[in-house]
Amino acid sequence: MRLNQNTMLLGKKVVLVPYTSEHVPSRYHEWMKSEELQRLTASEPLTLEQEYAMQRSWREDADKCTFVVLDAEKWQAQPGATEESCMVGDVNLFLTDLEDPTLGEIEVMIAEPSCRGKGLGTEAVLAMLSYGGDPPTDSE
Repeated sequence: MRLNQNTMLLGKKVVLVPYTSEHVPSRYHEWMKSEELQRLTASEPLTLEQEYAMQRSWREDADKCTFVVLDAEKWQAQPGATEESCMVGDVNLFLTDLEDPTLGEIEVMIAEPSCRGKGLGTEAVLAMLSYGGDPPTDSE
């Protein structure tokens, strides 16, 4: 979904940024090689090219909205830090009925084991709920 392509959501613990092709090789593809994450997310292993294709489809599909979850403390504390160096996971909104945009589901993945259990996933889901509940229109 291109709706969030220029959107950044700032929280106390997390920063949510649109999932772009730059995130794929640096961290995302490496995470998804993990058998544990494949099991927890019901995912299949993908080649790098398949992962790029998946990222493109998530950006283009009208029924998906994806943000990469950054560790806000790390991102804000290191001047010039890249998004890729602060990535901890992702959060996704899936619209289950395009005729009724109030129906959907949210899923979150905190891929970095050292970042689990710290409330980052909770804050990412709450930010997505807030964003998805009142998204900007194309005219804004």
